[in-house]
Amino acid sequence: MALTIGDTAPNFTAQTTEGEIDFHEWIGDSWAVLFSHPRDFTPVCTTELGYMATIKPEFDRRGVKIIGISTDPLENHKKWIADIESYGGSPVNYPMISDSDHSISKLYGMLPSDASGDPTARTPAQNATLRNVFVIGPDKTIKLILVYPMTTGRNFDEILRVIDSLQLTAKQQLATPAQWNPGDGAIITPAVSDEQARERFPDGWEQPLPYIRIVPTEAQQPAGTPGD
Repeated sequence: MALTIGDTAPNFTAQTTEGEIDFHEWIGDSWAVLFSHPRDFTPVCTTELGYMATIKPEFDRRGVKIIGISTDPLENHKKWIADIESYGGSPVNYPMISDSDHSISKLYGMLPSDASGDPTARTPAQNATLRNVFVIGPDKTIKLILVYPMTTGRNFDEILRVIDSLQLTAKQQLATPAQWNPGDGAIITPAVSDEQARERFPDGWEQPLPYIRIVPTEAQQPAGTPGD
């Protein structure tokens, strides 16, 4: 069955460019972003991995770990890193998983169960579904799934924005409206009665419609420690 939001992120052990990991242990009390790539040495993914290296401090400030995955063997990853650093201008400062037996890609529903053989013999087009982003919370459940086409580079600034929303709404019974950014007003969820809302938000709220109650939020300071 396909994974969906709220499911437990499947655990696995894997070889990475920073050594072997147990995925759940690696996440620990942090948030995590797992993003997949159809093959090493592909142009769009090279730009993505390079950009992720430059903005990793923004994920760090939010207590979020990032990790990439493709089915290429580790020796290819290590060669690809040189290209990524050359293009992006920053060292690749996060691990990359080698899923050379396709097991993790199958576990996460990104490749069909019959995918097999030498991963370097498969073309990027055969692995086109390996263009996913999974945001995983400290409780090891999936909070967000995005799937991109081969021809569209991922917007990791948007991933940061979504994480800001997820971290805000994980702490309070709030939801964020369209085009929300940190510091914008947030919506009190319908699960909170007006009486409860008055206790939590004594300064009141705007109510443009009977079922929309908007309260101000301060610009969120990204978490300084994992799991905040």
